[in-house]
Amino acid sequence: MTHRMIPALSMIALVAACSSPDAPAGGGADYPDHNITIVVPFSAGGPTDTVTRMIAEPMAKSLGAEIVVQNVEGAGGTVAAGEVARAEPDGYTVLMHHIGMSTAPALYKDLGYSPLDDFATVGLVTEVPMTVVARPDLPPATLAELTAYVKAEQDTVTLANAGIGAASHLCGLLFQSAAGVKLQEVPYQGTGPALTDLVGGQVDVMCDQTTNTTGQITAGKVKTYAVTTPERVSSLPEVPTTTEAGMPQLQFSVWHGLYVPAGTPPEVAGKLSTALQAALADQAVIDQMAKLGTAPVDAADATPEAHRARLEEQTTTWAKVIADAGVQPS
Repeated sequence: MTHRMIPALSMIALVAACSSPDAPAGGGADYPDHNITIVVPFSAGGPTDTVTRMIAEPMAKSLGAEIVVQNVEGAGGTVAAGEVARAEPDGYTVLMHHIGMSTAPALYKDLGYSPLDDFATVGLVTEVPMTVVARPDLPPATLAELTAYVKAEQDTVTLANAGIGAASHLCGLLFQSAAGVKLQEVPYQGTGPALTDLVGGQVDVMCDQTTNTTGQITAGKVKTYAVTTPERVSSLPEVPTTTEAGMPQLQFSVWHGLYVPAGTPPEVAGKLSTALQAALADQAVIDQMAKLGTAPVDAADATPEAHRARLEEQTTTWAKVIADAGVQPS
């Protein structure tokens, strides 16, 4: 089986198609008997999209049904998440989301769904390091120099992100806190277009996942300051960690997981979880992730139970971080 990107269409139409009376109901031994859609709440070509497409084909092979990847952008991932929460709980509409699932309740007043109550977890996928990067002609050469530069120029320095609650936004908050500055934030529909503008010099600085930045870094198209992990990343051995570069407060990685609407039969979620575990053990997936500075989670974490525990813990943790940062829900 192969997967492909279908032309953009509204989530309302997508959900209607998935819940149509003509579509076979999910559950039991007959699942799956038609195409499965994995919804990605960010732009095509971005880091979450990249991770999704890595696992879609091997998951489809295990399940014996085609998997279609659908990008539905908007509001830091909450548009897509809200629509999937209201989709038919039959296992045919699946959400891939990242750490933003745990931060959304603290960032949005009228979220319209509860990540903990309106979804069933399928399993964690990967945990991706972040990089601090800048337009290629930005003057500072090191993270220490960048910190001094943004302090002196904070009224004019622009910090790109993929919107409130996106990983790039959260990492950017931590960077500003560590540097003691408040920069001019520029939100995009995804970090794919944000990185394109960074390369072109339209914005100054951003935090983004290695799955999105590694190619640009190795090609020399952006200036790179650090990775946000305790140890260096094998695909970027010359890039120092934030601790080595003098900013140990900036430690951040992005976990991704698969979700289905609450009420999905446990045996269906179990089949998806089993297929996910098989995909993460696929050597081609392991190799692809390694090239982008990440790795699949252990099989024990690619389970509904481990994923649920991570979501609960991170929701509590980020509520405090966001409150302490003085970010007001929008």
